[in-house]
Amino acid sequence: MNKHDLLRVTGLCAAAALLMPGWAQAQELPPKKNVTIVVGFAAGGAADTAARIIGKKLGENLGVPVVIDNRPGAGGNIAHQYAAQGPGDGSVILFGSVGPLTIAPHLMKVSYDPVKDLAPITMGVNFPNVLVVHAGTGIKTFADFVAYAKKNPGKLDYASTGPGSASHLAGELLDDMAKIETTHIPYKGGAPALQDLLGGRVASYYSTLSTALPHIESGKLIPLASTGPKRLPALPKVPTIAESGYPGYSATNWYAFVASSKVPKPVLDRWNTELVKVLKTPEVVKELDNHGLTPQPGTREELAQEIARESATWGRVIRERKITIQ
Repeated sequence: MNKHDLLRVTGLCAAAALLMPGWAQAQELPPKKNVTIVVGFAAGGAADTAARIIGKKLGENLGVPVVIDNRPGAGGNIAHQYAAQGPGDGSVILFGSVGPLTIAPHLMKVSYDPVKDLAPITMGVNFPNVLVVHAGTGIKTFADFVAYAKKNPGKLDYASTGPGSASHLAGELLDDMAKIETTHIPYKGGAPALQDLLGGRVASYYSTLSTALPHIESGKLIPLASTGPKRLPALPKVPTIAESGYPGYSATNWYAFVASSKVPKPVLDRWNTELVKVLKTPEVVKELDNHGLTPQPGTREELAQEIARESATWGRVIRERKITIQ
């Protein structure tokens, strides 16, 4: 083969690569390597449940094992620090949460910068929480909850998935709007918080629907109100906090996919493509919906904008409430 023929063949190969984006993109992910999805909460909670549903389909699509790595503690901050310092080849992605990404940096010193050290991939799921109480408290309605808190400042406690988490700030926001004083009890995730709630060691919890629903149906927990703008379809008779006398109240929870900012942009873009595909798959949508979780796939830019908006909102609440971590 002479020089001209070699150049012509090389050019044709390059053109073919451009016409086969799937082949070209396949080179952007770490070849023959397991994918790890890091979750900042204990197994059994909403984050873990959603990550496993999404991870299963992702593994099927890519043809590689997807490992769920639970790293609970500090309201999810331990996992976020781990991911920020993780490998730059894209083999580790984080199922990040609203707390560490938008709340914790306003409350405490964290060893990572959510904007500089973590790169957005796509929003994952969005959902409201539901305020539930142990049946033994004697509290039957949201009005009962507020009345008891007003008569007994500091005696009514509530669990959260950790300091600076969405469930923590949901309680702080209600305290502020209702002019009550409740006591925050942080845990390392939804599963341990639920365990103590069911055992009567804590009175209430701003829980995800998937975590609380089986125990609501069994009568062990009583749902008082949901934290989003609309009632939960699975609990149509349970009002929102906003319609229960506190208009404007909204404290939704979400989990989103991010990775170390060391990961190259083409790999981040490829992860966005693959994860959005999974989040739009009908069986994944149905399974997440069964757990009260709404898929919300989007662009990397949209997630970056959402993180900025939420950070500004919760930063203002924290400053005005003078909230600190004890």
